[in-house]
This record gives sequence, structure tokens and C-alpha cells, in this order.
Amino acid sequence: MKELVNKLKGDRVIWTFVALLALFSFMPVFSASSNLAYIGHGTGNTISYLLKHLAHIFIGLIIIYWVHKVPFHYYRGLSIFALPVVWLLLAYTLIKGTVIAGANASRWIQVPFVGISFQTSTLATLVLLIFVARYLSKKREEEITFQASLLELWLPVFITLAFILPANFSTTALIFSMVLMLTFVGKYPLKYIGFIIGLGILSLAFFVLVAKAFPDAFKNRVNTWESRIENFISDKPGEDDYQIEKAKIAIASGGVYGLGPGKSVQKHFLPQSSSDFIYAIIVEEWGLIGGFGILILYLLLFFRFVIAAHKANSLFGKLLVVGLGFPMIFQAMINMAVAVELLPVTGQTLPLISSGGSSIWMSCIALGIIINVTKKEEEIAQELSDKVKREAALQKLIDKQLEEENEAEMATDENYSIEDNTNNPMNAVLNK
Repeated sequence: MKELVNKLKGDRVIWTFVALLALFSFMPVFSASSNLAYIGHGTGNTISYLLKHLAHIFIGLIIIYWVHKVPFHYYRGLSIFALPVVWLLLAYTLIKGTVIAGANASRWIQVPFVGISFQTSTLATLVLLIFVARYLSKKREEEITFQASLLELWLPVFITLAFILPANFSTTALIFSMVLMLTFVGKYPLKYIGFIIGLGILSLAFFVLVAKAFPDAFKNRVNTWESRIENFISDKPGEDDYQIEKAKIAIASGGVYGLGPGKSVQKHFLPQSSSDFIYAIIVEEWGLIGGFGILILYLLLFFRFVIAAHKANSLFGKLLVVGLGFPMIFQAMINMAVAVELLPVTGQTLPLISSGGSSIWMSCIALGIIINVTKKEEEIAQELSDKVKREAALQKLIDKQLEEENEAEMATDENYSIEDNTNNPMNAVLNK
């Protein structure tokens, strides 16, 4: 174990927070999966779901380990080639997507021969934010014009969002917000950002009008997030209200100390108790102490991301930490806000805690890249430290050698005299 820990490079604090979140996730997932167990097997046995989550977490940690060994600047060029592949996957999801675990929208595709479902929007988020970070770092020393950036930056962004919007409005809004934040951090002109926000609002309004005019074009996908917003604003009763009410009952039942691990009652009634509403189950079983503990853990991870971005020695590294780390924290805040009805139901999971393979693995890829950025800083600092130590050791050897030579020279000076006190050196050959 000690050897394994020594092989982990990068920010050890981020590693620690990731390990704590991953370890804690087993208890709520094991407890909250009973609803799925009754639906799937009719027995309520959650062992299989626990083992499945264990496999997801284990693979995720392996992903972090391998990704954090790859220099982060390699992802700069990789994002250019990955983005068209992402568009193909998103288009395929819109056409052939499947519905999982009672969700109202088709957001997943089945991986052939493996039987694993994959949510393509999570991969799109990762690739797109790396692409934006690459563009901003590339244009750092150049003057950015709106016409050029509209083609090179915003056209790929809007194409990606257009593929995600019909099935997943919340993810689209989150990605667009994070791209805007990233451009602000990357010193993209503010006047252009204002134009882009206006263009985004107009594009959304146009899409809604088209969806209203041709309701069969997108089947029930658009109605899913549209009805959620309307119900949230007007307080009309609906399926989402049922989930919110059960989540609030769970939170109220937990009190300060909670009912205890595995003793949740509302987990049997919440359809998404192990994913979208797992925070409500955590509060019910662990109380406000557990709920605030998870919130504080995410906030500490957020502050660590801020420190990592500040210490990064390149603009691309800074933007990677901001673009990949901040959305993870905001997603966690959105998940918690939905559970207490501060936001409408969005379908956003709790990173590293909610069950689900693709969401966990994409979070782990993002964390691996972030840790790699901090590892680069660590290696540079270590190299500088080693260089200083080598120079100090070399200087010490030189000083020691000079000191020995000075002592020898002084000893020679003390024994030297121009007066010859020896016998006549010719005595050996006299009379021969």
C-alpha cells in the first residue's frame, strides 16, 4: 500500500477528497438501490448493485491513475479529433438512444458486445471544455476578432449544444454556462460574450418555437424538460412533484442525526433514489450532519481546484482545471438544490457518489487530467529543489577542496626557509 501511495503523483489533497467521496458512496448506494432491486429482481437484494458500483468505482480509480500519467498538453490536439466523434455519438443518441431507470429522455446508448449503457453528453462535456481551453490558450497572444472566433470557437460549441438540447436541457445549460465562465477566465472580450449570450437565448427561443410547431419532430424529449420548468414555475402537480415531495419528506425525516445507515424509508418510493435524489437519502440516513459534511467536502475540493488553477504554470493548464473541475462542483450543487426544491428536476447526478458508470468514469477522467496539471507543477518544483540541492552540494565540495588546498599551502609556507641547515650535499661524492 505504501508503494502504491508513493506512485500517486500530483496534488495529494485532491487524491484524498476523491478517495473519501468514493468510499462514502458505497453506503448510500447500497441502501438506496433497494427500489431498483425490487423493480429488477423482485427480491430487494441490493448486493448486485453494490458490486456493480464497486466495479464502477474501481475502474474509475484506475482511469484516474492512468490519465494522471499522461502529460496534459497531449489533450490539446486530441480534442480537435475527438469533437467530430462526439457529434456522431450525440446524433446516434438522438436517433437510437435508450431510456434507463425510469428517465423520461433518451440519453444513453448501449455499447455493443459489452452490455454497458453510456451517456454521451458526459463525454461531450469533457471534450468540448478541453477544446475551448485549447482555443483560448492558443489565442492568448493574438487579438481575437468576433468573426474568426464565431467560426473557430462558437460554431463547434453551438453544434455540440444543439445535439444535447432536445434530450437534456439541464446539461445544455450547464455546459453553456461553463463555456461562458471559461471564456471569461481566458480573457475573451466581454463585449463578444454579451453577443454570444444573446445569440444563445435567441437560439433557445427558436428551438422552443420549432418544437411547439412540430411536436412530433422530437417526440417526448422536448416535453420532458419543458414540462419540468413549467411545473416548477406554476406549481402544477406532476410526476416530478411526487419525487420532490418524497425527497423533502426524506430530508425532514432525517433531522439532525439521521435515521441511521440503511434505515431510509423514502428510498422505497423515490424512483431515482440511487442517482438523481441520492442526496435526500443521505440526509435521511445521516441527518444534517451528513448532508453538510458532503457539502463541505465538495466545497473543499472546489477550493483545492482554485489553488491548483492558480499554481498552474501555463494558461492551458489553468483553463483545464477551471473547465473540468468547476462543472463537477456546480453539478453537485445543482443535485443538492434539486433535492430541496431550489431548482426544477434536472437529472444531474452527484459526482463520485451517485450510481452510474459513465458519469463516474467521465468525472474520473476529468480528475485525472486535473491531477496531471498539479503533477506537472510538483515535478517542476521537485526539479528546482533537486537542482538547488545539487548546486549546494557541489559548492560544498568545491569549498572543501579549496580549504584543504589552503591548509596544505599554509603548512608548506611554515616549513619553507631559504637558509640551508643541512650537511654539505657533496659529502656523498667527496674523495671518490
